Amino acid sequence: MIQTKMEQNTLSRRKTQPPGASMGSMFNPPADYAGRLIEAAGLKGTRRGDAEISRLHANFFINRGKATASEIWDLIQLARTTVAEKFGVTLDLEIELLGNWNQEFRS
Repeated sequence: MIQTKMEQNTLSRRKTQPPGASMGSMFNPPADYAGRLIEAAGLKGTRRGDAEISRLHANFFINRGKATASEIWDLIQLARTTVAEKFGVTLDLEIELLGNWNQEFRS
């Protein structure tokens, strides 16, 4: 019974979440779904260098090779700004920025 449930969960994730190197689920807004908002804002598939907003699930950002922190940050800011302008919703990061991020990235 547990094995069957685990297999069902794995299949579901494969259908709804992108494979490969991703930043995971990026945002967690109150009272809505970030993926839906980012998709409705027309940002699915948007790229900055090797960083891309997933075409499968817009709340996942993908590394298509050698994405840099600044490319990821550009997409974060684009998603935040566009969703705020179109829907009045603030996207707060669900991820934690680790490593050597410049202070300008944190504001």
